[in-house]
Amino acid sequence: MRRIATGERVDWRETARKNGFVFHTLDDAPYWDESHAYAFTLREIEEDIEGPSGELHALCLDFTARAVEDERILAALRLPEGAWDAVRDSWRRGDPSLYGRLDLSYGGTGPAKLLEYNADTPTALYETGVFQWLWLEELLRDGQLPAGSDQFNAVHERLIARFRDLPPAGLTAFAAEADAPEDRGTVEYLRDCAIQAGHATRFLDLSEIGLAADGRFCAPDGAAIDRLFKLYPWEWAFEDAFAGAVATSPTRFLEPPWKAVLSNKGLLPHLWAQEPGHPNLLPAYFEDDPQAAGLGDSYVRKPVFSREGSNIAIVREGTVLAQEPGPYGGEGWIRQALAELPLFDDRRRPVIGSWIVGDAPAGLCIREGRGAITGNDALFVPHYIEPAA
Repeated sequence: MRRIATGERVDWRETARKNGFVFHTLDDAPYWDESHAYAFTLREIEEDIEGPSGELHALCLDFTARAVEDERILAALRLPEGAWDAVRDSWRRGDPSLYGRLDLSYGGTGPAKLLEYNADTPTALYETGVFQWLWLEELLRDGQLPAGSDQFNAVHERLIARFRDLPPAGLTAFAAEADAPEDRGTVEYLRDCAIQAGHATRFLDLSEIGLAADGRFCAPDGAAIDRLFKLYPWEWAFEDAFAGAVATSPTRFLEPPWKAVLSNKGLLPHLWAQEPGHPNLLPAYFEDDPQAAGLGDSYVRKPVFSREGSNIAIVREGTVLAQEPGPYGGEGWIRQALAELPLFDDRRRPVIGSWIVGDAPAGLCIREGRGAITGNDALFVPHYIEPAA
């Protein structure tokens, strides 16, 4: 794994405009950065990232099967008791999931370590599946990458195939905050994949979703929603006014309610207890567990619910190395062994996002930050696989 200067395409912003990538710059700050890229060997991809990602996801599914039948686990995950039936029933029905992103600490020498699983509402999807692939094709065409270079990226094709595999439905609605460019872009991309798979779709602002008399969620004009993709975390939805309708509604969800078991940091101590010593897991414990003291003076403190690095603190040898503010923490905390992100060129720290579509690894993205905690100011940087010598 190497950080390689590639130089920007002169017309990449025009290419972005033509392809609908409108959030490459956010709040006047760059988000997409193609001045450099990360180069991997095929062995690094297959053995250190793709293979372990599939195994980690399978462990998560095994844990979910156990968690939905154990009220102690559901309570430890801080899921409200009123949501337990919705979570259980969605798993028992076999409600399909669409996608998720495993965040890994990896710098070219394995094993990669799981930091967390963004199993419910991960973004960085369009730029992974489409725009970094266009980047690869254009640089290969212009001779700016070695001939034969490739990319670990089947996200787009796998998403369309996954939508084709979903049970038939009438209207599939896609909902997000309409005035949030990144959220809207992510959801519109998923909607386009669904259209290509033959689904009838509609975009809705989250505030436009209503509840019909028959318990089905609906659009403002009363149109029944048979399947709803919402870029809105389950831990928030379970606190909303309509939360009580989820368990009995005929509407099915993407992601399904059982994904709430995997989309919080409480998953991490349970995975470690399930598979202690697994090479791709870090020791982790709930903070009130006496075993947490065994981590010593170096660890990462995380709230059970957190997004974009909020409220996370990194402690090294008793000193707080980095800490982010935020609104989380009231639901409880975990401690995870410290696996610092690698530093490349004394400048940036990449985190590997390994995408799962359906139940299989599908590609990767790299978000690159300046600090030890990857926040919402991280850059998206493309990658490629170097041709064999």
